[in-house]
Amino acid sequence: MLRTALAAALALALLVMPGLAQAQLELKPALGLTYTSLSKNPVSGTYSAQVGYQFGLTVLYGETLYVEGGLLYARKNLGFTETSSHAKFDTGVSGLRIPAMVGFHILGAPKDFFALRVFGGGAAFIVADVTAPGLTKSNFTSPTWGVFAGAGVDVAFLFVDLAYEWSLTDYSSLSTVDVGKSRSFYANAGVKIVF
Repeated sequence: MLRTALAAALALALLVMPGLAQAQLELKPALGLTYTSLSKNPVSGTYSAQVGYQFGLTVLYGETLYVEGGLLYARKNLGFTETSSHAKFDTGVSGLRIPAMVGFHILGAPKDFFALRVFGGGAAFIVADVTAPGLTKSNFTSPTWGVFAGAGVDVAFLFVDLAYEWSLTDYSSLSTVDVGKSRSFYANAGVKIVF
């Protein structure tokens, strides 16, 4: 699966490279919120989505059609309520999120005062730390792989990006705790540094 994804990414890069020859570069430091849910609940209780955060840097290269990739530190928070005792626990997974995407400016261009973009791509999430009663990072799948789609708005040197990601791999590596796959909403805001 990883080989197929890499081959597809390479083929896409080769297709868009000629159009990017005269392109420009943008650095996009950002911070934002995450909101993650799971596709299943274990027998012992229920999970509920809670707000987390992320921050980091992406690099955009292109004009109307562009490619963008980056590295962000993300925290995905969940609440857990036990079925028998109704006790509630906060759980969270932190790690590195590595998105790679292709986008298109529907309106405007990188140097314009206003621009509207759509984008889609894939991401890897590498677990670095876990705060959950009785669990360690070895109990979580790492890396997890996902696909996402979103839209962004640029106004002057500021931007806001919104994206929804569907995980392709299970959230937990424990066969006894099947919580399925994660689904995450990301909202980022930051500044554009255009070269």
